[in-house]
Amino acid sequence: MNAKTLSRRKMLTAGAVGAAASTLPAPAVLAQEKIRWRVQSHWTPGVEYYESIYSQFCRNVMAATDNEIEFEILQANTIVPTSEILGALRRGLLDSSFIFPGYWIGRIPVAGHLNGNLGTWASHEEMQLFFYEMGALEIIRDAYAQFGIYQAGPISFAGLAVFSKKPIEKPEDFSGFKIRSTGTPGRVFEKMGATPVFIPGGELYQGLQTGVVDAAHWGCVATGWGMNLQEVTDYVVQPDFLGHSNGEFLVSMEQWNRLGSDHKRVIEAEVRAMSAKASAHFRYRDFLHMDEFTTEMGKAISTANEDVMALLRQKSMEVVDEYSAEDPEHSGRVGELLHEFMRMTGRA
Repeated sequence: MNAKTLSRRKMLTAGAVGAAASTLPAPAVLAQEKIRWRVQSHWTPGVEYYESIYSQFCRNVMAATDNEIEFEILQANTIVPTSEILGALRRGLLDSSFIFPGYWIGRIPVAGHLNGNLGTWASHEEMQLFFYEMGALEIIRDAYAQFGIYQAGPISFAGLAVFSKKPIEKPEDFSGFKIRSTGTPGRVFEKMGATPVFIPGGELYQGLQTGVVDAAHWGCVATGWGMNLQEVTDYVVQPDFLGHSNGEFLVSMEQWNRLGSDHKRVIEAEVRAMSAKASAHFRYRDFLHMDEFTTEMGKAISTANEDVMALLRQKSMEVVDEYSAEDPEHSGRVGELLHEFMRMTGRA
C-alpha cells in the first residue's frame, strides 16, 4: 500500500466488507453521486463574517462529506431577494439558505423564537438546551415543514447589541426613543415606550446619520460594526438585550429527503459546530470592537441598569404570550417551554 491516505469512501467500503464477514450489519454508506446545491445568504462579501462564518460553514460540510455535497456559495440577492428565499426553496430556485429567521415571522410566527426573545437565554449553552434538550426545535421544524422546508438548526450570531446616539441607562430613556428594529424585538421596544422603525439594512447608516432613528441593532456589536454603525453613533448599549440571536440553515424539503442518513447527520452536526464557533468568534470580536470604540474613537459604553433588564424580560414575555395566542399550534407550544425555561433559570 502506498503512503497516500485512504479516502473516506474507501474506508467506509472497507468497514462494510469487515462487517459483512461478521454477524453485525454494515453501516450505511454515503451516496456516491455528487450533490450540488445552490446556497444563498443575506450577507455580502464586504463583511468579515461572510467568509469566516458563512463560506466556512459551506466548506466544512463539503469537507466532511468528502465533497459529495458541493455548494455554489451565493451572496445576498443573487438568485432572489432575501425576502423571497422561502418561495425560492419551495420552487427549486435554491436548494438551501444560510439566513436569518426574523425575515419569516409574518409567515412562520414561531421563527421569532428561533431568532430569539429579548431578556431570555444568556449563554450559548442555555440557547442550545432550549432548542435541543427541551424540544423547542422539533416544534419549529414542524412549522417550517408545512412550507416545504427542513429547518436544520440555529446558528448563533451572538448577542443583540444596540448602537445608539443617546445613552440608555434607565427605563425612562426609552420614551420617544426611535430605534430601528424588526420582528419580536420591535414589539418589545414599543411596549417599553420606544418607537420602532423599519429600515432596510442598506439604509441603516444613512438613517442614523440623518436622525431618522436614534439607534439600531444589527445583531451583535461585531455584525453591527461590519455595517459601520460605530461611525454614526456615540454609544454601544450593554449588556446585550439578548444573549444569542440566531441565524439558521434551511434546506428544501425535497432536497433534504433525497439525502442519505449519513449526509443528514453531517449537516446537522456541522450546524451545531458552526453555532459554537460563531458564538465565540463574534463575542471575541465584540470585545475587540468595544475596546476600539472607547479607547480609539473616544466614544462610550452605555450600561442599562437592572430596572431596564427586568422591564425587558417582562415585556418580552408579554410578546411571547401574544404570539402564542396568534399561533397556538407552534408558537403556543414553544411559548410554554420558554416560560418553563425562565422559571428554571430564575428569570420568571
